[in-house]
Amino acid sequence: MAEIKVRDLRKEFGVGDDKVVALEGVNLDISGHVFVSIVGASGCGKSTLLNILSGIETPTHGDVQISQDGKPAAKGYVFQSARLLPWRTVMDNLLFVQKDRSEETRARCQHYLDMVQLGDKGKKYPGELSGGMQQRVGIARAFSTEPDVLFMDEPFSHLDAITARTLRAELQNMWQETRKTIIFVTHDVGEAVELSNRILVFAKGGRMADDLAVPLPFPREVADPEVAVAKANVFRTFESIGALAVS
Repeated sequence: MAEIKVRDLRKEFGVGDDKVVALEGVNLDISGHVFVSIVGASGCGKSTLLNILSGIETPTHGDVQISQDGKPAAKGYVFQSARLLPWRTVMDNLLFVQKDRSEETRARCQHYLDMVQLGDKGKKYPGELSGGMQQRVGIARAFSTEPDVLFMDEPFSHLDAITARTLRAELQNMWQETRKTIIFVTHDVGEAVELSNRILVFAKGGRMADDLAVPLPFPREVADPEVAVAKANVFRTFESIGALAVS
């Protein structure tokens, strides 16, 4: 199982009077089949933490270790937009990030397209798909590389509410089937509660204010009464730290 260890993490941007501290004193342990959401107001360091964990950014101070069975873990990333290559078909976009184009690899890619309800779109080009469909392709592409840890940076933030709700349901199914470790950044508390079994609450200044368990059975929907209660509990955490600039 994947294991993430973060010790005394600090991240600064700029120098001198222009220095900004994005993360400060973050300590964290994550392991196993977990879906962990990171929530907080804009500018609290959510995406910076995700980028450091995924290897896009380097820390100013501290240590980050991500392993699978004692070896460096394979990582996947889903961005806010799908970032598909417009001149390649849907299937070719998935194959582009694979180590080979064997029949086994193609079958795996097809499996994940089926899981996001796009099994018949492999020969289409991105421009022929809606925004929600393109994001589905991006999610299928990330899962198709079979990472040990999957990082997701607000992947549904630019979608309409109905499409986002459908994709959240599909993501729940994929996570439960693949048993991956998922680290998910969102500013939407309801989304975090619907998807996660653990929520990390970040405050201004890049400090982790709380680490909350969400012990509710899956599948979940944002309209479930239990989800609404859990969402209220997260908001109480934001009240206690004086930060309610979240949706």
